[in-house]
Amino acid sequence: MIAKAFEFLTEVRAEVRKVTWPSRAEALGGTAVVVVVVLIMAVFLGVVDAILSKIVQSLI
Repeated sequence: MIAKAFEFLTEVRAEVRKVTWPSRAEALGGTAVVVVVVLIMAVFLGVVDAILSKIVQSLI
């Protein structure tokens, strides 16, 4: 069992070495895009929620 675990970890290490990691600038750029999209969606959903809440309140 220990031999299998060691073999697994060795294979994981070999695969991680093959990964092409993004540069710092690419990672920050991708993060910025995600944050902006999340903020836009949050504002959109907040506005839709407020509108729907007003509609439901007017019906009740």
